[in-house]
Amino acid sequence: MSHVAYVNGAYLPLRHASVSIEDRGFQFADAAYEVWGVRKGRTLDDDGHFARLRRTLDELRIDWPMSDTALGLILRETMRRNRVRDGYLYLQISRGAAARDHVFPPPSTRPTIVVTAKALNLKILEARAASGIAVVTTPDIRWARCDLKTVGLLPNVLARQAARERGAFEAWMVDKDGSVTEGTASNAWIVDEQGRLRTRALSNAILHGVTRASLIRLAEERQMPILEDAFTVEEAKRAREAFMSSATNGAMPVISIDGAPIGDGKPGPLALGLRAAYFGA
Repeated sequence: MSHVAYVNGAYLPLRHASVSIEDRGFQFADAAYEVWGVRKGRTLDDDGHFARLRRTLDELRIDWPMSDTALGLILRETMRRNRVRDGYLYLQISRGAAARDHVFPPPSTRPTIVVTAKALNLKILEARAASGIAVVTTPDIRWARCDLKTVGLLPNVLARQAARERGAFEAWMVDKDGSVTEGTASNAWIVDEQGRLRTRALSNAILHGVTRASLIRLAEERQMPILEDAFTVEEAKRAREAFMSSATNGAMPVISIDGAPIGDGKPGPLALGLRAAYFGA
């Protein structure tokens, strides 16, 4: 965990950092968050993360707390104070602290802002990518606005725990039609039997992944065939390759789904190539 946190204007040792028990993020999950990947002391995909954060706050009708420049300075300072060169930044903005009531508090209520930073062991991440990960499937029981990056993540937590108990790294959630929506903390991809990159089209059913968008751009630059369309669990099991994407993992190869090997059961060249391109390897 990070040693220093930014909370509402102050940088504090993590053990002393706190928010009110009446904070609406704690009481109602009335909060948005963003996660930036950090590589070599540089945050990745800044424009995409700021745009998604602004969209989520606008949809939640939470006031944008400060300028992009000021927020960027806070992010970089939190990263510096925690000496994070490779890892991630976490930002959470809630509607603020107010007497518990389902309706919004008065406009004078100030949003709560929390920023933390954590270093990651790149050797562990690269070893995971080299060996690939296992995925299991689970019914998607989330609400109807999964496109908003809010802290209401209990269904994701339960699904990820189920994956852990089944010996897998991630869970892919499946809608009532039998199609994969996304992972608990990632977007889902396959290279289908025709060799096309496939990932579900953007809608309210999935998070509009910033890393997802960057990988699509990289694939287009390389003239890879891309299809933004849902795929079923059975199509995924027949795929040449599968992988997940997220800010901290980039493109992470998936080598099995529900115990069934994908392709030859090893990380595929397309996923590994996109991973290398994303991280600038």
